[in-house]
Amino acid sequence: MADVFHLGLTKQMLDGASLAIVPGDPERVKRIAETMENPVFLASHREYTSYLGYLNGKAVVVCSTGIGGPSTSIAVEELAQLGVTTFLRVGTTGAIQPHVNVGDVIVTQASVRLDGASLHFAPMEFPAVADFTCTTAMVAACRDAGVEPHVGITASSDTFYPGQERYDTVSGRVTRRFKGSMQEWQEMGVLNYEMESATLFTMCASQGWRAACVAGVIVNRTQQEIPDEASMKKTESHAVGIVVDAARKLLA
Repeated sequence: MADVFHLGLTKQMLDGASLAIVPGDPERVKRIAETMENPVFLASHREYTSYLGYLNGKAVVVCSTGIGGPSTSIAVEELAQLGVTTFLRVGTTGAIQPHVNVGDVIVTQASVRLDGASLHFAPMEFPAVADFTCTTAMVAACRDAGVEPHVGITASSDTFYPGQERYDTVSGRVTRRFKGSMQEWQEMGVLNYEMESATLFTMCASQGWRAACVAGVIVNRTQQEIPDEASMKKTESHAVGIVVDAARKLLA
């Protein structure tokens, strides 16, 4: 019988793992685990697929979070109940600054809290900020891979369409709050949009856990809205290698 409500996991299954790599997409989990030693499938329930692997002889759990803050909060809470205290998010993203190119990598220092889930863990005045040590490991892993990352602020939205000011919807309607918001974030130097880091960072920073986030850029929204499939897979693979190397550094 599982020890937690949603993930289908027990503490024993994690073999003492204190670090988790948390992609959004369940299909990425196996690919990440297979870059480690002795990967083993653990469970799959709803959006949560999990594997165990080993780096430097230490167990690492890889668990998908699904899309957005609410499902991310469940995965992080239940992994923490099982002993995980470090969470490394890896994903893909849309850049909103003209100088950030497709194929580049963004390491998020902190996130604009455009979500609702983070408010269930700390008031809006509390910052959604990454852990310094984990972020430093992410940057070092990028440079070891021959990549100079963009390090900065991410806008983390609960919704893919209106919250990121997309008008290519059935209604074409964006509420007043978000009209012109992308230009405002650009003017403030925000690098990109994604959908999980605000919840992840707020949860972890407010509860004494560690978190960091790396994302491969699959589209620049100052140029186009739809990513190229081939470049998307290459960028995703690059980001996976970086997060695994960062995990290895943190476990050394």
